[in-house]
Amino acid sequence: MLIRKYTALIGIGSAKIDLLLEKDTYYPGEIVVGHFNINGGIIEQGIRRVDCDLIYQNINKQTEQVIKSFTIHTSTIINADEETRIPFTFELPSSLVASRQEESYYFKTKLIFNEGLKSDDEDVIKIVFKS
Repeated sequence: MLIRKYTALIGIGSAKIDLLLEKDTYYPGEIVVGHFNINGGIIEQGIRRVDCDLIYQNINKQTEQVIKSFTIHTSTIINADEETRIPFTFELPSSLVASRQEESYYFKTKLIFNEGLKSDDEDVIKIVFKS
C-alpha cells in the first residue's frame, strides 16, 4: 500500500481530470457547456481545487495569453477507481477573434491535489463568427 501511495504522489496512478464539452466550435459570447470527468487513481486522494483557464495562442508570435480563468475550491476525496462529474459552464468573452491557422484557443484544466502532483488536461475549441 505504501508503494502505491508514493507512486500516486509522483503522478503514477493518480486521479485524472478530463474536460468534456458538448461541442468544439463556438461563437464569441456563447455559453460553453460540458463537465469535468474525474477518474480516481490507484489510491484515495484529496482534491483541493480545479482550475480552468481559457488560453489564446498565437503560433507565429509564439505567445499565449490567459483570457479568462475560474477555480472550483473543494475538499473532496476521490476514492480509488471512482468516477465523478462536475458540471461546467463558461461564458466566452464577446471580444474573441475568430480562430485561424496561427491563432487558436484552448481550455487548460488542472486538478490540484492535497498531496502530490497535479493532473492536467487541454481541450482546443474553435471560435467562428455567425454568417
